[in-house]
Amino acid sequence: MKTRLRSKITIGLDLGDAHHFICVQDDGGRALEERAITNHRESLRRLAKKYPGALVALEVGSHSPWVSRFLEGLGMRVVVANARKLRLIYTNDRKCDALDARMLAKLARADISLLHPIEHGSEEAQRDLLQIKLRDNLVRQRVDIISCVRFTLKSLGVRLPSPNTGCFAKRARAQLVGGHGDLLVMIEPSLAVVDELTRRIRELDRAIERLCEERYPETRRLRQIRGVGPITALCFVLTVGSPERFAKRRSVGAYLGLVPRRDQSGEVDKQLPITKAGNAYLRKLLVGSANYILGHFGPDCDLKRRGLRLAERGGRGAKKKAVVATARSLAVVMLALWQDGLDYEPNLAA
Repeated sequence: MKTRLRSKITIGLDLGDAHHFICVQDDGGRALEERAITNHRESLRRLAKKYPGALVALEVGSHSPWVSRFLEGLGMRVVVANARKLRLIYTNDRKCDALDARMLAKLARADISLLHPIEHGSEEAQRDLLQIKLRDNLVRQRVDIISCVRFTLKSLGVRLPSPNTGCFAKRARAQLVGGHGDLLVMIEPSLAVVDELTRRIRELDRAIERLCEERYPETRRLRQIRGVGPITALCFVLTVGSPERFAKRRSVGAYLGLVPRRDQSGEVDKQLPITKAGNAYLRKLLVGSANYILGHFGPDCDLKRRGLRLAERGGRGAKKKAVVATARSLAVVMLALWQDGLDYEPNLAA
């Protein structure tokens, strides 16, 4: 009787940096235990030992990848809830850790689909994806420093050009060394930081290139599309995880938040912005690739022609809608190349 009860136990786990809050419920919804535990593997190991095989529901967050993998390794069933979908939690007027854990347990016990569960990738994929995220962080820091230097000097009547960020420091020194030596001394520490950031970014570029060649050869096929570089290809492969993840290829657009939201009732069917679900950085990369494809330097291909036809329709935000539609189509094409193992044909429709 005791073993059968434990097999039907549901645990709501609200994750935190220092402590997690747990709510343990039996099959009838009766709370067996509600308390905080420390954010340590040993505490989670004791929880798994006390309730073997229990169903654990937790929200997606910074700790959810390693916690979910750790608990699954201990034999527990884990459901990672999509926090964006849980209005019962984030719109609660009395929101707190205890209520969050209790609501997670109730929803998981009633119907797992109510949590809109997501799947985390492997630890190896997470580590490889970390290099891309760190590179993006360094790029944003470099842009911030360059903008600060340019606007500060502009207020003193000195205008610096806006060249490629990789050679900004060199161009700035060459321009100021003659008549503005005092200003060069002032901004030299910032230029030195820009130089160091550029060096580190180039090192990460080479590391990402090696990852693509050595461990993810499928990215070569995706990079046949002009406008898709190693970062976009690798981020796509690591985020999607498996080419067989979607039963329908068009579903990858919804997975990445590139489809419009819908609010339909009766005869009213509103046109709404995209959902912006899924990986925000990959979505930004795909939109950037779509902008290149539709731009002056983009190649003549099916994707470009389809996007330009959408833009020519006119209307409110026609260009932005065309870019998003092209990004969505690009994601579908990349998934198709990955699944079928075929070379890219830019003018297949023709």
